[in-house]
Amino acid sequence: MTTTALPLDRRYDLDWIRVGAFFLLILYHTGMFYVPWEWHVKTPHIVEGLMPFMLMTNPWRLTLLFLVSGAATRFMADKTPVGKLTVARIARLLPPLLFAMFVIVPPQSYYQVVEYIAAHPGAPAGVENFWIRYVTGSGHWCGPDGECLVTPTWNHMWFVAYLLFYTLVLAVMLLVWKKAGQHIQAAAEWLLKGVGLFVWPVLFLGMLRATLYAKFGETHALVGDHYVHAVSFSAFLLGFGLAKSETLRDRLTAARWPALAVAIAAWLAWSAYVWTYRNDTPIPAPQLKLVMRFVFAADTWCAIIAILGFGAKHLANKGGPALRYLTLGVFPFYLVHQTLIVVMAHHLAKLGLPQGLEGAILVVATFAGCFATYEIVRRIPGVRILFGLKGQPAETVASRPPAFA
Repeated sequence: MTTTALPLDRRYDLDWIRVGAFFLLILYHTGMFYVPWEWHVKTPHIVEGLMPFMLMTNPWRLTLLFLVSGAATRFMADKTPVGKLTVARIARLLPPLLFAMFVIVPPQSYYQVVEYIAAHPGAPAGVENFWIRYVTGSGHWCGPDGECLVTPTWNHMWFVAYLLFYTLVLAVMLLVWKKAGQHIQAAAEWLLKGVGLFVWPVLFLGMLRATLYAKFGETHALVGDHYVHAVSFSAFLLGFGLAKSETLRDRLTAARWPALAVAIAAWLAWSAYVWTYRNDTPIPAPQLKLVMRFVFAADTWCAIIAILGFGAKHLANKGGPALRYLTLGVFPFYLVHQTLIVVMAHHLAKLGLPQGLEGAILVVATFAGCFATYEIVRRIPGVRILFGLKGQPAETVASRPPAFA
């Protein structure tokens, strides 16, 4: 069935998907405080039962965001010369990245060190003159295994660093390959048809997980992060190609229900696998691990098909003031949300509240803090650029069309 015939010069569905993905990220990082997985700060009362719910978004959330960001870049690239596009993206992404690394992120590292010292009373390095030691990389905050906290760091801002890097790589591509968008779109339309819409991406992602992930893992350190680059840059380029394709939009819409069914089945299988072999329980056969790498890939891609398909079906006409407000707000939200979670979670844990109430307060307070930050910074000249907002007056920022890059 053909979706709405709106011209593809504005993708409200992708705007909504981006907003939803960032809001889910806030819930995900809140959950990181409670699950057994390593994070900056941890609750004294781990909730293992939360893991399957975390795994509902874990395989696809950031891959989807890179795809949507690639789509946004296509709309910009088709209207803007490469040089101007490059300058605009650097101006949009680099100041918030640097500001976050030296102002917003340090509290995360501070409480990480505080909790480590509390758990290891004999730790030699304290938190005196923390910010100076953080920015100069002279903290010497090391564990007994010799692994140290390297500062300054970008923590959750790795996504912005990678997005900036991919945009610069794309800019070079566009200089030598001026019709890259059309050619990538044509290649995607040729490849992603019939069962190929499911098979080829799952095989590609599964092979990457069986090879690069098995060897290198994920580091988010930019250099040497081969698996994450292979997945994320591929998603970025795919988004760049599919942004204006009515053919792919219709195929994704038609495939949304079977994709959702496969994604749910893969999530159940992956969750059962992670649950069964948690706490370093030995995996009985290496073949099982290999199979599960492809199950993870199926979860990733089929969830993305379903989200894009349902979005194209139901959100293509849903623009308006609320979307404009939220689309501009998600970048400031992203900058501050993890620091809000880390700081508040550390102090809430000391109050001895029922864990359900504590978690609810943490989620509500984080969203409130994000909205408050956005409302404040968008009204302060000279500060907006540090939060990814352009330098227009606040009333202009509030009413301009959305741009989801």
